Amino acid sequence: MKRKVFSRKPSLTMSATVKDKQQRYRSSDNFRGPQNILSETMTPQFVPSNPAKDSVRIIPLGGVEEIGKNMTLIECRDEIVIIDAGFQFPGEEAPGIDYVIPDTTYLQKKKKMIKGIFITHGHLDHIGGIPYIIDKIGNPPIFTRLLTSVMIKKRQNEFPQLAPLNLQVVEKNTKLNMGKYLSVRFFNVTHTIPDAMGIIVETPFGNIVFTGDLKIDHDNGVPLEHEIATFTELGKENTLLLAADSTNVERPGWSFSERAVHENLKKIIADTKGRLIIGTFASLLERIIFIIKTAEEFNKKVILRGRSMKVNVGIAKELQMLKIKTSTLIAPEEADSFPPQNVIILATGAQGDEMAALMRMSTKKDKHIKVNKTDTVLLSSSIIPGNEKSVQKLKDNLSRQGAKIIHYRVADVHSSGHANHDETLWIHKAIKPKFFMPLHGHHYMLRVHAEVAKEAGMSDSNVIIPDNGTIIDLIENGTKVQIQKDSAPSGVVMVDGLGTGDVKDVVIRDRQLLAQDGMFVIISTIDVKTGKTRQSPDIISRGFIYLKESQDLLRQTRFLIKKTIEEATAEMHPVNFDYVKNHLREKVGKFLFQKTKKRPIILPVLIEV
Repeated sequence: MKRKVFSRKPSLTMSATVKDKQQRYRSSDNFRGPQNILSETMTPQFVPSNPAKDSVRIIPLGGVEEIGKNMTLIECRDEIVIIDAGFQFPGEEAPGIDYVIPDTTYLQKKKKMIKGIFITHGHLDHIGGIPYIIDKIGNPPIFTRLLTSVMIKKRQNEFPQLAPLNLQVVEKNTKLNMGKYLSVRFFNVTHTIPDAMGIIVETPFGNIVFTGDLKIDHDNGVPLEHEIATFTELGKENTLLLAADSTNVERPGWSFSERAVHENLKKIIADTKGRLIIGTFASLLERIIFIIKTAEEFNKKVILRGRSMKVNVGIAKELQMLKIKTSTLIAPEEADSFPPQNVIILATGAQGDEMAALMRMSTKKDKHIKVNKTDTVLLSSSIIPGNEKSVQKLKDNLSRQGAKIIHYRVADVHSSGHANHDETLWIHKAIKPKFFMPLHGHHYMLRVHAEVAKEAGMSDSNVIIPDNGTIIDLIENGTKVQIQKDSAPSGVVMVDGLGTGDVKDVVIRDRQLLAQDGMFVIISTIDVKTGKTRQSPDIISRGFIYLKESQDLLRQTRFLIKKTIEEATAEMHPVNFDYVKNHLREKVGKFLFQKTKKRPIILPVLIEV
């Protein structure tokens, strides 16, 4: 499906691959300092169209072509509702960037039409973008379940400069009339965090159902009664379009049950002779609650390590999701006050994050917890693609200290929160939608999910595989699909720090060059009357060459600098220093590339005397 890319200043196209991006970064010649929000901004002339009166519009602004930064809007007449507002962690191609967030240009142009944001659950790929976009789209009300609302509040406390959020808690049976045309209802789904929900947007032409992230709770491939009840009820309704999770759809069969994980964790907690250190995601709150309750059941103490772990456990206690004795949780400095077999350490960092709690233990930087040969380390998470080296480093470090390691490849100690192929097929057959749009996955995953929809009986013409920004109109009272030729702005918007700003991708290009080839600074003093250099140029190299071992190259470079400056200024009165700098940058850059096959950032500093 082709999309038109709106005209803009040179930057990344919406569908650029990492390789494409890197090539564009390298082709830029400008140098600018970092800002706080770096965005691939659409031209101010962009004017969004309006859907026809007999249609409803759907636009995924994030969460397709990728994992993360989930955000989708539904528009009918003069009403818009938004589903989720997450962020994404950047890849290696964006050094120094904290997060990537959805492009909200389309919504900014229509902010008066926005009736609310509906959040499916409390994971950061669904709530993380809120602080960075909420004021840009008019600070609309946010509707979600209790746990998610508290997690959003806790995160928002880190942004005291922002206006207070209008957070409203909803329940399973809540129905909200957002205006004349759109109403919203909710249904419970199974995920790795409590209070996860799917969302039903009622339109004049039928319902649009968003599953959010989900799996099906089952017993050997047979859905449990509560799942059957939920999806049977959905199947009785007029579902115009289903928008569903694609994350694990290519995995065969049914997902591994979280209940089975709990059984295995309980056995390990009961049988471990020495101290047990468990590393997992702080966002797996249901599992964390189970571990702490099980520890108390076996009269063991629990130490929390990692800020996000402490915050999330605090929220669970605050909401009475975790009811335990005060004495069950102990401080890290109390670790040696109890027999090792009576202590469990629950830590973040199972992905090998350099500054996370578990990695600090593995590198002996934790001043209270010292790993030893009587410890068992349980990694209750799978490896996120791209983290293989860091996780291996973590395991190596822990092994050097003699710890026994248990991970998901040798024991069933982790399950995903996303449905596999057979679960997904069951969902399609239960809901029986007229149209289908896969969400939450890379393009390949969406394609695989489309095949599942066809396997369930849907015709190919009723399946929509979107890109970020694809404008999908269900026209003629929802009887036909029309994909607009133009797409909504969906450029790369990167967060760097806590404030706001706006620069182009040249900042990322320069950071890449600094990381790859370093920096080469030329300092030369020029007589403004004669254009001659007063003394031999000074050179500063950072990350490019080691000066003491490159004296011959430096001698040749100094000669070239002096020659280039004096040739450029020979007939120039007065001296045009900007021209000389650019000429010097070009000549020295070519010379250094010929000698080293590297392209450092070259910064000429010319001093007038």
